[in-house]
Order: sequence, then C-alpha cells, then structure tokens
Amino acid sequence: MDESKLIVCPECAAINRVPLSKMTESPKCGKCKSPLFTGHPVALDGVRFEKHIGHNTIPVVVDFWADWCGPCKMMAPVFERAARELEPSFRLAKLDTEAEQHIASRYNIRSIPTLVVFKAGREVGRQSGAMDYSSLLRWIRNYA
Repeated sequence: MDESKLIVCPECAAINRVPLSKMTESPKCGKCKSPLFTGHPVALDGVRFEKHIGHNTIPVVVDFWADWCGPCKMMAPVFERAARELEPSFRLAKLDTEAEQHIASRYNIRSIPTLVVFKAGREVGRQSGAMDYSSLLRWIRNYA
C-alpha cells in the first residue's frame, strides 16, 4: 500500500490523507475541493494553528510576526517565495503575535520575526531574526 501524509486544508482546515505518489500532483481537499498546496503561507489563528501543528504530517514552519515589525515586513516576501519552493515537503504558515498573544506567550516568543519548525506537533527548531532567501531555505531544509 502507498504510504500517505495527512495534510490540513489551508482553506477549510479539513484533514486530508494524500498518498505520497500524489503529493506533487496538485492534490485537492476532499471536503472543499480547494488546492492543498497554494504556494503561499497559510494564515493561522488559534484554532487553525492547533489543527495545522497537530495534524499535518509534513513539517510546519511558522513565522511568528506582527504588522508593526519592520524586519517582519522585510522578510514577508522571502517567506512567501520560500512557500512556493518548499511545498509540498513543508507547510509554511504565519501567525500574527498581536492577534494571537496567548500562542506567542505559550511558545515563549520574545522577538519577532521568529520562525519555529514543528514536526508531529512538537517544536524541533527555532530561529529568531530576519533571514535572506538562501539562508532561510538552508535552515528549513535541515528539518526535512
């Protein structure tokens, strides 16, 4: 039997089982029919954060950011570009620390931007500060 991955839909947050052989074939959500990989970071709120971190079986890289943060704004296009490059091996997501202060506090986010890699619901890597594109890709790929 073909091994599969659980992928949370970026649109409706339904959990989808996707065979590995279909991961690069533009899989769609079984519930809402939206693409499971859009080439863009997924915007997370508290509920969506828990679902994506807890149920995706691919690593999830979360950019903890805020709208008032200059380095966050500088890094946003780099993170966006990385999403296009790294899907479907990774899910890239963004969490606004101003809107979701309880999550930022729970993960002890003290400076932004802070990137955190989650695997199977657990934090496996963290990097604070803005990065250029090649440094970001190299850092994320360490967690493949």
